[in-house]
Amino acid sequence: MHPSGCWQTVGVTSSDTASDTATDVPVELRDEAPEFVLPLVVRIEKDEPPARTDALETAARAVLTLLSDERARTVDGIDGEWARAVRDWQDSRIRKVVRRARGKEWRKATALPGITVTGERAEVRVFPPVPLDGWPKELAKLQVSGTELDEPAPPAAPEPGTPVLWLNPGLAMSAGKAMAQVGHGAQLAWWMLSDEEREVWRKSGFALTVRTAGRERWAELTAGGLPVVHDAGYTEIAPGSCTVVGDHPALRGRAGDL
Repeated sequence: MHPSGCWQTVGVTSSDTASDTATDVPVELRDEAPEFVLPLVVRIEKDEPPARTDALETAARAVLTLLSDERARTVDGIDGEWARAVRDWQDSRIRKVVRRARGKEWRKATALPGITVTGERAEVRVFPPVPLDGWPKELAKLQVSGTELDEPAPPAAPEPGTPVLWLNPGLAMSAGKAMAQVGHGAQLAWWMLSDEEREVWRKSGFALTVRTAGRERWAELTAGGLPVVHDAGYTEIAPGSCTVVGDHPALRGRAGDL
């Protein structure tokens, strides 16, 4: 295993500015293209913040909800209203930035085009991709760093058959950082599924869990051919660190019995 927590033989990778896209754009063209970012805003009220795992799972489902939304897709050659922005984002790097809001700031954010996804108590709004230097003013002024959340009780074991986004047990990440990373993991798993498998997942409401793997389990997961997120190292952790494994049952069958 590499010191970053990754085995050297990993099939699919990503990062905060992800290197693998759904369209296989040549690297030199991708790096020359204008960079887009997927904004996510988590609602964190002072008196009623969500639990950390609830926020992470809701962020991952928000990314999947946007990817599957008809406004983000091209159907029979006709673009939905967000399709061009999503395509430009995926043709570049699938960068995600998580900001936090409460009160009036949250109400202003929800007035912008986007989708709000709810968990047990968490609320996350995902917006169509925007140019890296072209954020709407209502979102640009929101805080991005230092988003931290507590875990009131240890999460239960994942239900059998439920997709799991496994976090690296050797990395410490803020809640905001981890939300972006599980969003990457969910997206990489989505890309690897067939249309039929995507539809089954969509109909389930994108059921998933986020858990931290044990160290031995992490070694097995990163060596098993499942999609693995590699971080670019711009914030919080070292470049190349493996952060998340996307363990969807349909992919697990292809990768072997993990």
